[in-house]
Amino acid sequence: MKTAIRRQMTINTDVMDLLNEQIALEMHASASYLAMASWCDQRELVNSKAFFYKQAEEEREHGMKIFNFVNDAGGAAISPAIPHVNNEFEGLREIYEKSLDQEIQVTQSIYKCFKKARNTDDFASEVFLQWFVNEQVEEEDTVRSIIDIFDLMEGMPLKMIDERLPTE
Repeated sequence: MKTAIRRQMTINTDVMDLLNEQIALEMHASASYLAMASWCDQRELVNSKAFFYKQAEEEREHGMKIFNFVNDAGGAAISPAIPHVNNEFEGLREIYEKSLDQEIQVTQSIYKCFKKARNTDDFASEVFLQWFVNEQVEEEDTVRSIIDIFDLMEGMPLKMIDERLPTE
C-alpha cells in the first residue's frame, strides 16, 4: 500500500516563522483599514472610504499571498488571531497618519523577513519577498502624498479635502 509522500519543505523554518508573523501583521492591517473605512463611511467621506476599503482588501490579499507561499514551500502557514483593532479616531488626518505608521511597520517587518531569507540562503523566499519590498515603497509613498494634501489644504473643510484625495 502506498502512502502519500509529504512535499519536501523548501522554506527555512526561521523564515517560515517570520512569514507567519507577517501574515498576522497583514491581516491586522486589513482589519485596521476596515475600521478606518467605517469611520469615513459614517461621515460620508467618500474618497477616503473607498481608499481604505481598497487598502483593507489589498492587505488581506497580501496576507493570503504569503499564506499560500508558506504552504506551497512545504511549510505550515498559521491562521492568525486578530488582536484588538482601534475603531476610534479623532479626525481624518489622524487616520492617514496611523495608516502611514502601519505601512512603515509592515515595511520594516518585510525587510526583516527578506534579510532572514537572504542570510539563510532561502532563495525562493527572498525572490518571493522582493515583490513585497517594491510594493511597500509604493504604499508608503501613496500615504505620504495624501498627508501632503492635508498640509496644502490646511484649514479647508474636511469634505473639500476628501474630494481631493485619491480612492486608490
